[in-house]
Amino acid sequence: MKIAVATTNGTEVNEHFGRTETFQIYVISSDGPVKVEEVTVRPMSTGDKKHPFDGDRFQAITEAIKGCGRVYITQIGERPAAELKKVGIEPVIYQDEINSISLD
Repeated sequence: MKIAVATTNGTEVNEHFGRTETFQIYVISSDGPVKVEEVTVRPMSTGDKKHPFDGDRFQAITEAIKGCGRVYITQIGERPAAELKKVGIEPVIYQDEINSISLD
């Protein structure tokens, strides 16, 4: 399975879905996560906690992580989480080392 990871340092899941500028894409194998790509996105968040949902930004992010079954993030708003599920991407709240991710 391919997954997307919101990370600022490349070693741990440590970023909010709406704030991330980079997703690292991994394939989860029996040996653990193997990085296959890194994609840059325009963050969903504008810095204002009351900003409206931006469908264009969201669509650009989903295109960037297309093919991933899950996205690992530290936090995500209710609306983006629901919209991700609609396009077949399961949001996973996670805050740990990327190398410890498994499908178990």
